[in-house]
This record gives sequence, C-alpha cells and structure tokens, in this order.
Amino acid sequence: MLEDDPDQAKLVMLWLDGAGHNSQLYETGRALINGIVNESYDLLILDWVLPDMGGDRVLVWLRENLNWHLPVLFTTVRDEERDIVKALESGADDYMVKPLRQMELLARINVIGRRHQIDEAQQQVLDCPPYQLDPSSREIKCHDEVIEMTHKEFDLAMFLFRNIGRILSRGHILESVWGRNPDLNTRTVDTHVSRLRNKLKFADDTLWRLSAIYQHGYRLESLNPASKEKHSKAS
Repeated sequence: MLEDDPDQAKLVMLWLDGAGHNSQLYETGRALINGIVNESYDLLILDWVLPDMGGDRVLVWLRENLNWHLPVLFTTVRDEERDIVKALESGADDYMVKPLRQMELLARINVIGRRHQIDEAQQQVLDCPPYQLDPSSREIKCHDEVIEMTHKEFDLAMFLFRNIGRILSRGHILESVWGRNPDLNTRTVDTHVSRLRNKLKFADDTLWRLSAIYQHGYRLESLNPASKEKHSKAS
C-alpha cells in the first residue's frame, strides 16, 4: 500500500488484516519504486497525492518497468471524471474516491483478484498434442517446430483451441477475435479458417478436425480418444 496519511494507512491496513490479507506500507513513491524491485505483491493500493511525486507518475513507472502485471487500485479525493479517466488510462485496474468504505474496498479487492487470476490463466500454455500454443510468446509449435502465424491467425487458433468441441458461429468468432468491427464480414472468418487449416495441416487422418457446420459456423474437434475425454470433462 502506498499512502502518506498515517491515520488512513492504519485504518485500511486494519481492514485488510481483518479480511485475511497481509500488507506492507510505503509512504513515498520513491520508497515503493526502490522496494518493489525485490518484492512480489498481489495488489497495490495507490494514493494519488504523495509528498515526493504524483501517484499517476508512480503508476506509469510501474507499467513501464515491471515485467509482470501488478493489479493497482487507485484511491484519491479527486472525483472529477477527467481524473478518473487519467488514472484508468495510466494503467489502474480500478479507482475509488475517498473517504474509503470498508465493505466496498474489500469487495473491489476481491473482484480485482478474481480478474487477475483469470488473466493469468489466459496466459498459460495450451498443450493440445501435437500442438503447443503459448500466449506469452504468441507462438504455436508442432513437434517443437514453430509454425509461422499472423497476429489474427494466432488469435483465431487460441480461440478455437479454448473452445474445443463447441459449435462457434461466424458472428461469435468475428466478435471475439476481431472485436466489434463494422468493416469486416463473416467471409473474413472463412478466409482465416482456411489459412489456419493449411498451416496446422488439419486433415481427417490427424488428431484434430476443424469442421464447417452448415448454417452455424465451425467446430474444432479432437480425434484423440484420451484428449477427447479430457476436454469433454473440462467443458
């Protein structure tokens, strides 16, 4: 926690302790920057107004220099919309206006924690023999050889392998992989699926089949009985 008001810090740390959280206090931005290099935290509660630098500057430093994502809850007496937007655009995960309220603070901390766990899970390597899909390096390997992919081809592959056995409409794929882009149509999906089939060398005699479902969309299926059972249980 980065907070220069001792009374506020004592109160919030009491709340955190009561909720089962361990906490550490930094009173200046420089102290946090110097200390965080050798520490690992699950969440930072960051005050805007500090004696040595603005909390927004601290936040920008964290996002530019840490090689891991530290969830940040910004707290401040500033309640104008432009200040809230500035904090969020600087990299804050959430924002609370003082005076802080115990139940709301703890609820927001729990929500940020759940969201961060989901984000971390999304970064885990998918092992779908003979393929390995690594979201961090944005690489797909087959028998340890990297398959060259465009940015969107990789995103499409990740989406399909995260939804094994499910029928996915073209509209759903378009929205999930490309976002809400009115300039694109479902033919874009068909084109990329065709490229993906060729690059991953999908065929009926392999362990995977990417099928077009008439008037619906596509479905990626595992033809490996063991893998099929595994993904069936997961879904």
